[in-house]
Parts: sequence; structure tokens; C-alpha cells
Amino acid sequence: MQKGNISSVTEFLLLGFSVLGINPVVLFLIFALVYGTILLFNIIVMSVILIDRTLHNPMYFLFFAFSVSDTSTTFVTIPKLLVTLLTGHQSISFTGCTLQVFWFFGLGANNCFLLVAMAYDRYVAICYPLQYQVLMSKRTCAKLVAASFVAGFLISLNIDCLIFRLPFCGPNGVRHFFCDLSPVLRLACTDIYLTSVVIVFFCAIVLLATVILIIISYINILSAILKIQSSMGRQKAFSTCASHLTVVLTHFGCASFVYLRPKSGSSLDQDTMISMVYVFLTPLLNPMIYALRNKEVKFAIKKLLKKLFCFQKF
Repeated sequence: MQKGNISSVTEFLLLGFSVLGINPVVLFLIFALVYGTILLFNIIVMSVILIDRTLHNPMYFLFFAFSVSDTSTTFVTIPKLLVTLLTGHQSISFTGCTLQVFWFFGLGANNCFLLVAMAYDRYVAICYPLQYQVLMSKRTCAKLVAASFVAGFLISLNIDCLIFRLPFCGPNGVRHFFCDLSPVLRLACTDIYLTSVVIVFFCAIVLLATVILIIISYINILSAILKIQSSMGRQKAFSTCASHLTVVLTHFGCASFVYLRPKSGSSLDQDTMISMVYVFLTPLLNPMIYALRNKEVKFAIKKLLKKLFCFQKF
């Protein structure tokens, strides 16, 4: 997307941690430990969902897809961050920055759409339990996942084209630990007002539209739950939604704060810190939320660990 006679910048410098004054080796060890934990937790949950036949249902299929997408988001940002901290090599090529924006925003948007699909799954399960197997068939689930990926990356492609068609003629220091929308856009040597408005519009479509759809699903779910006569039935229905709601609040809370709040010249460093929470904390918490708050997943993990220990002893 770089046009030789328009953009003289051939690489960007990621300056996100240079202003913190913390030993980069210490940061590397901390982030490497957190990243290892993220991968471990997500691999365990994804493996359990694949292996345990009792978890082969739409709810866990959708969470498996969400976990794959969430983990893939970390591949886009964290390995480069770790290399930068370890080697001190802060540069990223123009093409590399373009791809990082495309994959990061595409996977982030896909996560939002998958959370809507998961809300729809809970809506069908609680409001139409007798028709659940028909309405949430394997074919339907596959279509929901495919549509989420396609929609996410189509929006991301448009945003990528909007940003990297602009001229970049210097400076090239990105005040972030990866190529994110706002810090890269501010480096363009032209008026970015119209481009910024269009990008905010795309972000609003992804975040606000998906939040509205989730709220509508839960209004109907709440209405159906309140009609259940037994308190045990109501509690069981609420418990099936608790994990999803927790993930929704964490995901949309961080994303909305970074991409929808009004920007100011001094907000970039704050955005970097919030983005760190989004990149590190959400993929760490999401498998823990589903594992710790869900009896079926906890039981499946215990079964898997028992099998592994018994195999090792043998």
C-alpha cells in the first residue's frame, strides 16, 4: 500500500516503552511470563473443548472460535514486542506496520462479532430451548463464525487502506508498542480529520452495533428468565450467561475506551497503557473465566489432567 513517490517513510520505530525508564530485560521477563501463561491457559481450554465430547455443542464451539481469534490477536503484537525489548531493535517495516494494523483490527472486530454470535446462542438456548438443536445446528454455527471473520477483515481492510494511502514523510516514531490506528495516523503529513472521522465511524459500527445487538439479546433473555417459575431454574439460566457477560464487559470496556473516546494530544501514552490491558489481560482472563465459572469445563479439565498424570505414571 506504500506509494513510492508519496510516502518517503520505509519503516516506523515503536517507542511505546522507551519513555517508561524501566529496564527492558525486566519488562521482557514479565511479559514473556504473562504471554506463556496466556498461551498455556488458552491451549488447555481449546484442547479440552476439542477432546471432550460432552463439550461438543454450539456454546463451546463458538467459544473455541473466539479463543482461537483472541489468541491469534496476541501473535500479531506480543512476539514483536518481546523481540524489541530483548534486542532493542525498535523498527518495523512499512509493510509490517500495514499488516499489523490489518490483522490486529480484523481479529479485534471478529472477536466483537463472535461475542454477538455467543449472545445469540444464549438467547436461543433460553428463549427457544425446544428448537435449540435446529436453530443452532453445526451448519448455522459454522456460518456465524465464517461471517464474523469475513465482516471483521472487510472492515479492517477498509481502515488499512484509509490509513496507508496517506503520505508519510517523517517523523516515523510510533508512540506505542505496536502499530495501532491513532498513533500511526498522527504521523501522516497531511490533514487527517476526514480520515479520522471515517475510521471512528467504522469503529463505532463494530463496537456500538455489536453492543446494541448483545443488549437486545440479553433483554429478551432476562424477560424469559423472569418467567421461569422455579428459583433453581432461574439460577441455572443466569449461570449459563455469567461467563459470556464477564467476557463482554472486559472486551468492550477496554476497546471502547481506546477507540471511541475523544482524543487529545496527551492521550497517546494513556492509550498505550489501556492497549496493554486489552492485548495482555483479555486473552488471559477469557479462558480463566470460562474455565473457573463453568462446571462442565472444570470437570473436563480435571478429566484431562487425570489422564495425563496416569499416562505419565504408566
